[in-house]
Amino acid sequence: MASKGAAAAAAAAGPRTISGMIRLTVPAGKATPSPPVGPALGQKGLNLMEFCKSFNDKTKGIIENTPIPVEITAYSDRTFEYEIKTPQTSYFLKKAAGIAKGADQAGRSFVGEISVKKIYEIAKIKQQDLSYISLEHWCSQIMASAKSMGLKVVR
Repeated sequence: MASKGAAAAAAAAGPRTISGMIRLTVPAGKATPSPPVGPALGQKGLNLMEFCKSFNDKTKGIIENTPIPVEITAYSDRTFEYEIKTPQTSYFLKKAAGIAKGADQAGRSFVGEISVKKIYEIAKIKQQDLSYISLEHWCSQIMASAKSMGLKVVR
C-alpha cells in the first residue's frame, strides 16, 4: 500500500529524485510526531502530521499496538511515499503461542508449542509482502524461526 505526500500534483510535472529511505516500526494507529517517527522524518524535512494522520487512517483496521514496519521514500521536494508491510514473524509466533518472549537458549529449551495450522496461517499473512515466494517456502522459514525462538512445532 503506497501513499503520496502533499505535493503529489507537483510530482506529476516531472521525475522526482529520492533523497532517502526511512525504515521504521510504528504501532498500528499510534503514529505521533514524537520518537521514533518525529526525528526520522524531521531530518528529511517531511511533514510529520501528514504522515501520522495518513498512517493512523490506514492502520485503524489493524489491532491496536501491533508493530507495523513501514518503508518511507523521501523525495528532494520534501514529499514522501510510504509502504506498510506485515508485522515481523516473531510477533506472530509469540502471539500464536501465547508467550511473552522466546527461549534463552534456542534449540535446547522450549517455551511453548505452535501448531502447523497456525504456521500456515502466519505464512498466508506474510506472503502478502513477497507474493512470489511460495507458501511452502514461507512455512519452512516460519518453522525455522519458531525453532530458533524455542517453540516446538506440533501437528
